[in-house]
Amino acid sequence: MSIDRLIQTWTEVRTGLINEASQIPEEQFSFRATPETRSVAEILQHIVQTQKALVGEACREDTNLTRQSFAEHINEYAPEVAAVTDKDSLLELLRNSIEASATAIRAYGDGLEQKMRRFDGKEIRKFDFLNFAISHEMYHRGQLTVYERLLGVEPALTQYFNKRFATAAAPND
Repeated sequence: MSIDRLIQTWTEVRTGLINEASQIPEEQFSFRATPETRSVAEILQHIVQTQKALVGEACREDTNLTRQSFAEHINEYAPEVAAVTDKDSLLELLRNSIEASATAIRAYGDGLEQKMRRFDGKEIRKFDFLNFAISHEMYHRGQLTVYERLLGVEPALTQYFNKRFATAAAPND
């Protein structure tokens, strides 16, 4: 997979996430599935915080995920994100942060072939680590669709497929 394909994939994943988050009414952004879980807004903040920290750390020569705690990485790379709480601002943050990450990834280029150590100490190519970041985002997108269902909102991807299947099943005139 090329850098352009990695960025294209992440952008598509982010677009889907934004489509899902857009469906949830703003007054439900404080919704939590259980008291121990993140709210809708906190899930979106977490996605951006993690993206900024993982891209920031992967796109530096002296990558070291164990040099500080994850909370300290968030503090270093995304200190402003926790203050963003309203729906429109969170959606804008999701749009802008993926563009900033794409720019950083392209600028780092071949450096993504270097190896780094993950949080668990295992060695991985930086490029593969960024693929993990995309998977992490998909995991939380799935969480968000569960929240949508709990709120009585049909997920955007379900709506899309229902329309496609309905069109495909319609008799040709």
